[in-house]
Amino acid sequence: MVRFGAEAGRVALRGVSADTAFETDVILASRDARRAHFNGDRLASAERLRHELRTLVFTPDRLAVVKGAPATRRAYLDRSLGRLAPARVALPVEYAAAVGQRNACLRRLRAGSSSRAALQPWTERVVSLGTALVAARSEAVATLAEPFTELAGLLGLGSATLGYDGDPPSVAELEARLDRDLDRGLTGAGPHLHDVRLEAGGHELRSFGSQGEQRIAVLALVLAEADVLRERTGSSPLVLLDDVLSELDDARRRALAEIVAGGGQTVITATTATALPAEPAQALSVTLGSVR
Repeated sequence: MVRFGAEAGRVALRGVSADTAFETDVILASRDARRAHFNGDRLASAERLRHELRTLVFTPDRLAVVKGAPATRRAYLDRSLGRLAPARVALPVEYAAAVGQRNACLRRLRAGSSSRAALQPWTERVVSLGTALVAARSEAVATLAEPFTELAGLLGLGSATLGYDGDPPSVAELEARLDRDLDRGLTGAGPHLHDVRLEAGGHELRSFGSQGEQRIAVLALVLAEADVLRERTGSSPLVLLDDVLSELDDARRRALAEIVAGGGQTVITATTATALPAEPAQALSVTLGSVR
């Protein structure tokens, strides 16, 4: 169950789940810092809240995961990686920091204020963390690929596939391209340049998919991760689907209703009560800031 409340310029959200028995408060005050509590204990960071309260979200702007730049897909995959493998949540950040240090060393070397010997430890660090990150991302994609294909098919997007494009970096590769990296002051190989491949019928959805197909692909990604988390943890994440029905036909709306009915708690927003062809466990009407 999710409860909302507002008072004196602050907003509190409370969520209670039958299968995980938790309660969380997120407080947004107009003249105070944001605060979050989980089962009565204050959380130190938003990342901690993300770990404790598994929430998966679909919003219309998430179509950028399919139609946007590779960096958007990498960021989405790294967030999924943190939820699927919490022990690896810091890996993308540590790798990005190592690349940043190597880039800074490249620029110092180009300016004559450093040496190639000083660059070597950062090259090795980038290779070590980059290899671990590629392995972790590849494992996450492999875990999501099968349920993604199945759910996309149920939603009318046949032969959809999910893959990871990129190989682990090596010291030899980075040394071979050192002159080019020095010219640009940037590390030109590694998982910070890789991509997540989303296709249907052998065609890349980014360039050749319709907006409806791109929407289904993002929705299938969210639902696939929910399935994997449910299987791994024994509890269902909270799934929030905002304006997901607007570009789905009746058959796809019915398919979505059947899919979410077999999972955990799902909150779906729509402009009309009849948009979802199923009877919800609870319906809330929002009008002029009031919830009924």
